Amino acid sequence: MTIKKLKPTESELEILQILWDKENATVREVHEELSKNKDSGYTTTLKLLQIMFEKGLVTRDDSNKTHIYQPAVTRQKTQKQFLDKMINTLFAGSSTQLVLQALGNQKASKDELDEIQKYLDNLKK
Repeated sequence: MTIKKLKPTESELEILQILWDKENATVREVHEELSKNKDSGYTTTLKLLQIMFEKGLVTRDDSNKTHIYQPAVTRQKTQKQFLDKMINTLFAGSSTQLVLQALGNQKASKDELDEIQKYLDNLKK
C-alpha cells in the first residue's frame, strides 16, 4: 500500500506558516495569529487543526489540558512539494521557465541576486 502525499490547503498552509515560525502553539495562539490578517472563528481554527492532525500535517501533545500543536512537515519539504507540482503543471517541467518568470515579475534585491549568482556558480562547478 502506498501512502499518498497530502498537500495542505491554503488555510492549512496559513496555519503551518504560524507553526513553522513559532515551532509549537495552542489553538488559541494559532487563532490569534490568523485573526491578525483575516476573520476566522476559533472553532474553525480548532477544526482545521484537528483535520491537519488526522492528515498527519501536525502533531499534537495532549498530555496537558491545553493541546499543543507542532508542524509534522517541514517548510522545505512543503515548498518542494508545491514547487514540483507548479513546475510540472504550469511550466511543462521547465524550472528555467519558472525562474525566468519569477525574476521577470518580482524585483529582486541586490543581496538576493548575489545569492542567486552564488548558487548558479556552485551549480557550474
